Amino acid sequence: MVRAALLVRPLGLPVLLGLLLAACSEPPGASLFPLDQGRTWTYRLTSEWENNTSEREAVVLRNEGRDSALDSGRAWRRRSDSGIDYWLRADDTGVYRVASKSDLEEAPRPDPQPRYVLKAPIAVGTNWSASTTTYLLRRRNDFPPEIRHSHPSVPMVYTIVALNQQVETPAGRFDGCVKVQGEAKLKLFSDPVQGWRDMPLTTLEWYCPGVGLVRVERSEPANSTFLLGGVMKMELMSWE
Repeated sequence: MVRAALLVRPLGLPVLLGLLLAACSEPPGASLFPLDQGRTWTYRLTSEWENNTSEREAVVLRNEGRDSALDSGRAWRRRSDSGIDYWLRADDTGVYRVASKSDLEEAPRPDPQPRYVLKAPIAVGTNWSASTTTYLLRRRNDFPPEIRHSHPSVPMVYTIVALNQQVETPAGRFDGCVKVQGEAKLKLFSDPVQGWRDMPLTTLEWYCPGVGLVRVERSEPANSTFLLGGVMKMELMSWE
């Protein structure tokens, strides 16, 4: 924008400085999780369980632009092809979700408090808490088997653990990425021998400048006769 303006006519120093400052005022984390309209990401999602079964599917996310569907004001809407919409905002505190909605719900459901995707400052050691659920843990003999139906909200602590990471994905190699680690524990009855145990839930996420989320690794081990655990990997296939 600054270069285009200079090609049209000379700018005074105050105007030029104003443009440069505006360009530098992007909220922390905004380039690592782009919200602007028209962006699309396609991921390969692979899930593998401890009983040697696996599933693979494609996941597509699209940025739909800003709208006023929320009582709290405008927010950026992101839609998954699974039928879920998310509303997000970015400011000096970071990038965070403020509401979500499935196709079965009439209206967006506000989050009780902002759910951060990336929290400022973007530096090693920055941490925050957000709710998660189980994606892989299952009961072997009960219905429904998924643990998430009985434990829909599990507190997880996220921490920025590394900067300037290089990540290889099917979509290519990305540099300057931020690595985030999430850790949680969920107490479940494992089996009559081990009794109640704290089941670890671990997430690793990589966010890259100008692209966004490129890779996720999720681990939910069970090692139990009553429960089934596994690992999940989500990798960027293409983006635009």
